[in-house]
Amino acid sequence: EQWAANAAAAGEQLGGSSPCSRVLRVEESAVHSLPPPTIPAGPETHTRDLRVTNSDDSDGPSLLRFMCAELTRGYFLEHNEAKYTERRERVYTCMRIPRELERLMIFGFFLCLDAFLYVFTLLPLRTLLAFLRLLTIPCCGLGGSRFLQPAQVCDLLKGLIMVLCYSMMHYVDYAMMYHLIRGQSVIKLYIIYNMLEVADRLFSSFGQDILDALYWTATEPKSRKRAHIGVIPHFFMAVFYVFLHAILIMVQASTLNVAFNSHNKSLLTIMMSNNFVEIKGSVFKKFEKNNLFQMSNSDIKERFTNSVLLLIVCLRNMEQFSWNSDHLWVLLPDVLIVIMSEVAVDIVKHAFITKFNDITADVYSEYKASLAFELVSSRQQNAYTDYSDSVARRMGFIPLPLAVLLIRVVMSSVKIQGALSSVCLLLFYLGLITMKVLNNIVILGKSCRYVKEANMEGKLFERPTAQTSKQTPKKFWLFSSSDILSVSQTHVIFFVTSDPPPDSPPKPEESSSETPQSTELKHRATKKDLLEIDRFTICGNRIG
Repeated sequence: EQWAANAAAAGEQLGGSSPCSRVLRVEESAVHSLPPPTIPAGPETHTRDLRVTNSDDSDGPSLLRFMCAELTRGYFLEHNEAKYTERRERVYTCMRIPRELERLMIFGFFLCLDAFLYVFTLLPLRTLLAFLRLLTIPCCGLGGSRFLQPAQVCDLLKGLIMVLCYSMMHYVDYAMMYHLIRGQSVIKLYIIYNMLEVADRLFSSFGQDILDALYWTATEPKSRKRAHIGVIPHFFMAVFYVFLHAILIMVQASTLNVAFNSHNKSLLTIMMSNNFVEIKGSVFKKFEKNNLFQMSNSDIKERFTNSVLLLIVCLRNMEQFSWNSDHLWVLLPDVLIVIMSEVAVDIVKHAFITKFNDITADVYSEYKASLAFELVSSRQQNAYTDYSDSVARRMGFIPLPLAVLLIRVVMSSVKIQGALSSVCLLLFYLGLITMKVLNNIVILGKSCRYVKEANMEGKLFERPTAQTSKQTPKKFWLFSSSDILSVSQTHVIFFVTSDPPPDSPPKPEESSSETPQSTELKHRATKKDLLEIDRFTICGNRIG
């Protein structure tokens, strides 16, 4: 190669490309194109090549290696202990929900029963005493600034409303209404029943306002400036409302009666499936404790109302079959199916609402303490409302229309003739009074225990001052936090929701250290007291 290079360089110096230089270039190119000389491979070279080949095979994908890795792969749950502990607590909460919910439901059911029995037992006696007091005023003299006490005026108004509405219900034919509803198709009846449920909620929400307006208009001190349309218009509005609501419940009972008496039970199945639609409409919404309390009260009222409707259906069917006890056993399975479906829907609904919103099962104990506190406070001397009215405001359960309808059905189903029937009616009335007294004793004892467990005895002795409304001071503690607030905390919210008393010293250091959460809490308290929100005002935009 060196010789060829030198010859080529010499040829170029001699001027031009000579045949010799061309030959040299061809030889040079041939030399460069020749393969490199092969060196005989020894045993070390073979070993190195085999090692490289094995390493290339191990780095490549292998089904066997993948299966071995999947079968032997391990992990440790304790690396995320908080997450799995929370999941376990959620499971335990769902397991506790049925027991805690049914305790609340049973307690609320007997509260509604107490308010309902009050209309049949003690209200007639109280109305009679108030009427006798009104008759004896000319003989005994005034003896004071009032002819009657405010409670006596309210009892007289309730008694008059009951008598007038019962007289008006005699002109409504239950049998004609039943056959009119029975002639409709299944789909129409399903739509009618849903419309009746919505109308019942609207009537209950506005009806208690009508009754409260009547009671306050009739008992308002005369020294104040008149800012109302008068007692008589309010009274006729209340009578008209109770009458319409009683007819509405009668149509509901007639529709349920048609569903029970249908041959294929298709309407009853559709009506029970309507309860499961309620799960879809409530489970996937955001709920707070306040909203869940309103829903719990609504479920209590709905369960009690359905029980009374089932009682009316059984009475009407037993009358048609001449009070044959064999027919009662025919109705009993359908009654149990309706009740058990309602219980199952409530359990599933509350279980998933508490799960999705991280609400513990202990919140139902707070709800029981709330209802118990209202019952105990209504038994005090400085109580500002009757207990039946308190239940109506809290749960939306108004006993007057339902009582009017039940009296109408019982009087049309049972014929009272002769002295023996009158004696049986008297014994039945005494039995109702006994049942009312025993039920009242039991729930009052339970309520005292719940209030004591919640450490709320001190609030029972607080008297409303003149600078606050009668509804404001005792309410907000139920929902301000997960635990029921103590008496001292209640006083703080008491001064926030109203003007401070003149003898209280100013506290500017507390206002300067307030957090945004406390400011928002006080703003809500001054805007509307939570216990004054009825069960149909599910806190507006707080659900979504």
